[in-house]
Amino acid sequence: MSSSSLNPTPLCLPEDTSALLQFKNTLFIDEDALCPYSKTQSWNESTNCCTWEGVTCDKVTGQVISLDLSCSMLTGSLYPNTSLFRLQGLKRLDLSFNNFSGTSIPSGFSQLVSLTYLDLSCCFFSGSVPSDISLLSKLISLNLSTNDLKFDRQSFDMLTRNLSKLENLVLDLVNMSDVVPTSSMNLPSSLKHLGLKFCNLKGKFPTEIFQLRHLEYVDLTLNSLTGYLPSSNWSSHLKYIDLNDNQFRGPIPASIGNLTKITFLDLSNNEFQGQLPSSLFSLKQLTDLVLSNNNLEGFLPTHVRGFQDLKVLCLSNNLLTGAIPSWPFTLPSLEELDLSGNRLSGPINQIQKPNSVQKVYLGYNEIHGEIPSSFFDLVNLTELDLSSNSFSGVIKLDVLSKLKELGELNLSNNTLLSWSSDSGSNTTFQELHTLYFSSCNVRQFPNFLRSAKKLSLLDLSNNSIQGSILKWESEGWEQLTVLNLSYNSLTGLEHFPGKNLKFLDLRSNLLHNLPLTPLPPSLQGFWISNNNLTGKIPPSICNLTSLDVLDMSRNYLGGVIPACLGNFSHEILNINLQMNKFRGKIPDFCVDDNALVNLALNDNQLEGLLPRSLSNCTSLKFLNLANNKLSDTFPHWLGVLPDLQVLNLRFNNFQGPLSISNDTKPSFSSLQIADLSQNKFTGLLPTTFFQNLDALKHAISKHKSMFQEAWEDQGLYQHLALDFYGQISLNVTTKGSDIELEYKRSLPIFSGIDFSSNKFYGKIPDVIGELHAIHMLNLSHNNFIGHIPPSLGNLMELESLDLSSNKLSGRIPSQLTNLTFLAVLNFSDNNLVGPIPHGNQFDTFENDSYHGNLGLCGFPLTKQCDNGDEPKPPASKFKEDEGSPISFLWQLVMMGYGCGAVLGLSTGYIVFTTGRPWWFVRMVERDWKPNVTSIDLKCNKRPAAVQHGDQQQLNMKINIGVEPNAITSLVHFVP
Repeated sequence: MSSSSLNPTPLCLPEDTSALLQFKNTLFIDEDALCPYSKTQSWNESTNCCTWEGVTCDKVTGQVISLDLSCSMLTGSLYPNTSLFRLQGLKRLDLSFNNFSGTSIPSGFSQLVSLTYLDLSCCFFSGSVPSDISLLSKLISLNLSTNDLKFDRQSFDMLTRNLSKLENLVLDLVNMSDVVPTSSMNLPSSLKHLGLKFCNLKGKFPTEIFQLRHLEYVDLTLNSLTGYLPSSNWSSHLKYIDLNDNQFRGPIPASIGNLTKITFLDLSNNEFQGQLPSSLFSLKQLTDLVLSNNNLEGFLPTHVRGFQDLKVLCLSNNLLTGAIPSWPFTLPSLEELDLSGNRLSGPINQIQKPNSVQKVYLGYNEIHGEIPSSFFDLVNLTELDLSSNSFSGVIKLDVLSKLKELGELNLSNNTLLSWSSDSGSNTTFQELHTLYFSSCNVRQFPNFLRSAKKLSLLDLSNNSIQGSILKWESEGWEQLTVLNLSYNSLTGLEHFPGKNLKFLDLRSNLLHNLPLTPLPPSLQGFWISNNNLTGKIPPSICNLTSLDVLDMSRNYLGGVIPACLGNFSHEILNINLQMNKFRGKIPDFCVDDNALVNLALNDNQLEGLLPRSLSNCTSLKFLNLANNKLSDTFPHWLGVLPDLQVLNLRFNNFQGPLSISNDTKPSFSSLQIADLSQNKFTGLLPTTFFQNLDALKHAISKHKSMFQEAWEDQGLYQHLALDFYGQISLNVTTKGSDIELEYKRSLPIFSGIDFSSNKFYGKIPDVIGELHAIHMLNLSHNNFIGHIPPSLGNLMELESLDLSSNKLSGRIPSQLTNLTFLAVLNFSDNNLVGPIPHGNQFDTFENDSYHGNLGLCGFPLTKQCDNGDEPKPPASKFKEDEGSPISFLWQLVMMGYGCGAVLGLSTGYIVFTTGRPWWFVRMVERDWKPNVTSIDLKCNKRPAAVQHGDQQQLNMKINIGVEPNAITSLVHFVP
C-alpha cells in the first residue's frame, strides 16, 4: 500500500480556495525584491489549494490552517476587507519580508479566532498597531518587528492582559514611546521570548520580568530603560540576555551565577557599577560576555572555573584595575578578547598554553614592561591592539613575524616601544593590512614594511621621522589606500606610494616642495597643511576628480589659485587654502553642481569681486574669506544658499549698504555666525536682514539624534581622524594676558554677529531682540544713534554684548538685567545717561564697561546719581581672589559634520586653573559641562579680568577655516 494512500492530501474547501485566490489578485509581484521567488505564482484555481506552496490544510476537514508567504516578493496593501480574514480555520499566518508599501495593519485580525502564530515583521507597515490584535486570545507567538509601527499605551496594556498564552513577543523597532514599561508586568508567565529592541522605551523596567519562570530570551537593547537586575529568583531557563545601551544600574548580583543555561550576556553601555561577582566566572555554557562601557571596578580573578565555551569576552571601558591574568589567553574556545579602556596595569605574564584567540584589544590601559615573548605564540591572531599603554623594549621582527595571520596591528602611543634595528629582510607579513604606529618615537621609515604586500592603512604620525622618504623605501605598496605621516620632520617625499592611495596626510612636517610625480588619481583626501611649501599649486591637482578634501593651508604658496580648482571634482566637500600668499581673483566655484560644504580662503592677498558662481554651491555651510583685499558690495545673493551657517568677510574692502535681495525669501535663513567687521559698510541696518535669520530665533539643539549616536557607537578609530569633521576651535585673548585656548565645539551650539568697525548709522533695530539663540553680539565702532533697544533684554542666551564707540544716548534699559548669562559687557564711549541698572550679571561688571559716558552714574562708577532713583548697590560683589586660582573640569562634546553624519566621539578631560576670565568660566560651565571632548590649553600668562577703558575695546573675531578634518573658528577678544 502506497504512502499516498495512507496519507491522502485533503481536499481544500471551496471558500478557502476562493479567499486565497482573491488575496493573491489584490497584490503584485515585486521583481526587485531580494527573495528568490514568489510562492503565490504557482497558485491556480484548477488545482487543490492544499497542494499550493505555503499552504497547509487540516488533514481531516481540509480547512486552511497555516499560510506561510514569508519572503514571497509580494507588494501592495492589506485592507480591512481582505479575504484573508475569511480563513476561519487559520492558526498560523506568516507574511514577513514582503512590502505592503507603508500602509497600516488593517483591523479585522480578531476574526481569525483560532490564530496562534502571527508574523508581520519586515513588511513596511506603518501607523498604529490595531487594538483588535490584542483580542487574539489563543495567540502564542506575535512578531511585529522592523516596521514603522507605533504601540500606544492602551493597546499594549490590553495585549499584555488578554494574551494569556503568549510565549513569543517580538516588537523590535516598534515605537513604544507612549508605553509605560511597568505595564509589561502583566505579561503571562508562559512567556519565553521577549524582543523589545530599539522601541524608544523610557522609564523603569520591572525586575520581575527576569523572574518569569519560563523566560529564555530577553532583548531590550537601544532603549532608555532604567532598573536593576534581580538579586535572586532568576528564571532558570534564561539563555540569552541583551540589555545593551540602556541605563540599568546597580551591581551585577552574585545570583547571576545561577544562570547555568545562559549562553549570551550583554550588559554593555549601561550604568552598572561595583565589582564583578566571582560567580560570573563559573558559567560554563556562556559563549558571549559583553560588559563594556559601564562603571565596573576591581580586579580580574587570577583563575576561572567556567568559560570553557566562551568565544567573546568584552570588558572594555570600565574601571578595572590590577594586572591582566593569563587565563584569558588559555581559554580553549576564545576568539575575541577586549579589555581596552580600563586602568589595568603591570606587565603581562608569560602565557603557558596559548589558545586560538584571534582578536585581542588591550589599548588605553596602564600596562608597562615588555611584551612577553609567549604573546607571539598566539599564532591565530588577526587583530592586536596594544595602543596607549606604557610598553617598553624592542619588538623583534622575526618574533613578530610568527603571527602569520596578523592583519591589523596597533601599537600607537607607546613612547618607550621601538622596532629592532635589523632591516627585517627575512621577515614577511603576508596578511598585514593595517598598521598604527603613531607616537612611538620612530626615527626612520621602517623598511620591513616593504614585505607587507597587502598593507592598505599605515599610520606613522606624530613620530620623529626626518629627512626624505626615498622612492625605493615605499615601493611595492600597491594596495595602500590610507597613509598618515603627519606631525613628523619630513623634508622630502620622492614619490607618492602606491597607485590606489585614497587618503594622504602630510600635515605639520617640513616639506618644501611637492613630489615631482603626480598625485594618484584615486586620491579622495589630501592634507599637506602647516609645512613650508612655496611656489604655486601645480595644475595637476585638478586631475584629482575623486577628491573630497583638499587642505594646503598654512604654507607659503603664492600665485593665482588655479581656475580649475573650483570645479575639478564633483565630490569635493572641503577646500582649505587659508593662511598662504595667494593673490589675484577668486576663481569661479560651483559652475557645475557639486557638493562643496566648506571653503576657507581667508588670510591671503586675494582681491577683486566675489564670484557670483558661489550662489550655485547649494551645499555650502562655511565660507571664510576674511583678511584679504576683496572689494565688493554685500553679497546678498548668497542668501539663496539654504544651509549657509557661517559667513566671514572680516577685514576686507567691502562697502555700501547691507542690502537684501527681494527675490530671495527667506534669505540667510540658516546663518548662525556672521562677521562683517572691519570693512567699509555703510547705511542703516535693514530690519529684513535680521527677520530672515530663522536659525538665530530658536534655541539651538544641543542634543544628538538617534542616528548620530548610532554612528558614534562605532567608535572614533585612528583612520577616521582623516575624515571630515566640522569642529570649531576658538582662540581667546583677554586684556593683560596671553592665553591661547583651543577647543573643539560643535558649531550648532555657537552663534554670533560681529558688524564692528564699519560705518553703519541710524538706530539699532528692535528686531535684533528676536534672535533668541544668539550668544555674541558686537556692533561697536560704528555711528549708531538713539537708545539701546529694550528688546535686547530678550536675548536670553547672550553671553557677550559690545555696543562701544558709537553715539548711543538715553538710559541703559533695565530689561538687560534679564540676561543672566551675560559675561562680557562694553557700553564705553557713547552718550548714555542716567543710573546704571543693578541685578544679576550687572552686579559683576567693572567701571571700564561704561567708560566715556559722562552722563552715567551709580554703581560701579564713583559718580553718584542726584535724583535719588539710583538702586542700592549689591551688598557683596562677586569677585574672585586674585591670588587664588580656580579649577574646574571641562567636559566638551566633539561632534561634526561629514556627509551628513557624525562619525565618531573623542573623549578627553582638562582642568583649567586660572583666576579669570569669569565670563568664559560661566559660559563653559553652562553649555558644555555635561558633554565630552578633547581640549588643548596653552596659558602663557595668568589672565586678568575682561575690562575696557579709554582706547580699549572688545572685538569678537571669528575666523572660520577648514582644518584637515575640522572647521576652525578663532574668536579673539582683543584689548
